[in-house]
Amino acid sequence: MRRSVLLHDVAKVPDPFRRARIPKDLDAVTTIGVEADPESVGMTAAGIDRIWDGTRSLYRSGIHPAITLCVRRRGEIVLNRAIGHARGNGPSDGPDVEKVLATPETPFCIFSASKAVTATLVHLLDQEGVLHIADPVAEYLPGFARHGKDQITISHVLSHRAGIPALPKGALDMDRLDDWEYQRELMYDARAVMRPGRRQAYHAASGGAVLGEVIREVTGKSIREVLADRILDPLGFRWTNYGVVPEDLPAVGLAYPTGPPAMPPVSTFLTRALGGIAPDEVTRLSNDPRFLTVSMPAANVVSTAEELSRFFEMLRRGGELDGVRVLEERTIRRALLPQSHLEVDLSLALPIPFSHGFMLGTRKVGLYGDAPGAFGHLGFFNIIGWADPVRELSVGLITSGKAAIYPEITRWLDIPRRIGKAAPAAVPDS
Repeated sequence: MRRSVLLHDVAKVPDPFRRARIPKDLDAVTTIGVEADPESVGMTAAGIDRIWDGTRSLYRSGIHPAITLCVRRRGEIVLNRAIGHARGNGPSDGPDVEKVLATPETPFCIFSASKAVTATLVHLLDQEGVLHIADPVAEYLPGFARHGKDQITISHVLSHRAGIPALPKGALDMDRLDDWEYQRELMYDARAVMRPGRRQAYHAASGGAVLGEVIREVTGKSIREVLADRILDPLGFRWTNYGVVPEDLPAVGLAYPTGPPAMPPVSTFLTRALGGIAPDEVTRLSNDPRFLTVSMPAANVVSTAEELSRFFEMLRRGGELDGVRVLEERTIRRALLPQSHLEVDLSLALPIPFSHGFMLGTRKVGLYGDAPGAFGHLGFFNIIGWADPVRELSVGLITSGKAAIYPEITRWLDIPRRIGKAAPAAVPDS
């Protein structure tokens, strides 16, 4: 159920950059869903408290008007909470704007975390023999071979090594987002900036567009229909598809430009990857009904933290959930084979190891804390979903502020670390 509240008792935030107004009483803007006893799955109440304390600390920064977090351990939900507002408490919202509380049931756009969903669907179609990831894209979309792109494979696209990291200009024309023939022509006419396979350069949105059209070509259906048919409907998901139907638009939490505006070279990298549109403008466009009611395979899955966690729980369990199998274990094992280790990504300027579609965990300083064997994906900017088989975890963390770099970013990085420390690694059989 959606609830609203007005903030009367507001603590001042001294930072001059764009931040939400944070109430002194955080319990007044906190909603807790159904949670299992952590002791039943080898965790402790104190460990859960430390995770949530870290989340509250991040919320106090004012960068994220809403944060939702769901943690599963051995399949049981041990933390399922929301703090803040789904809408009405952005930096530019006036004090008299109705403030709608975020709850664990509030769906948000998860941006690039969508890529993990798309990659899963591609691997499922490979499992079915409908496509093969080693094949050139042009085998399915002949026009893609234009300008020497004939050697780019589906595997290259999944692992961000296709050499087409930037969206073609015009791809984010809001009135033509759902014009697939127009979008295909743009990708056909695009030129690779490097030889395929040579270097990793994160494809922020371009790769997903290619994969979506391959799926349309081989199935005769939109990627939204295929995802629902193959995965979401059999597993009983309410959300976690590309966009939403128009009647669901009022339920979706908003994204907000927050924090210090990105400066060069960060802003340059981001703007180039997004087809020449600045990050703040992309954030605003993401709230547009035209964006939220189409299918963008790299960028507009709408989900809750609980469903994002549940999706990764299915992958952690080898493709089966609640007695329903949608993937074979060997398919997931192949999807997680590393395609890079600590190679510096040319788009992100960071060393992020990738498999065919997933960001991989590392020791000590990885995205998921000290979690070798973990896999998942980031979303623009501080959204993340992952599975950690060693610690028997699956997690969804959704934030609504879109700040690339801000002083309290270490608080966000600390949440996966706290989650990992609260869940002791499984002891192998002797």
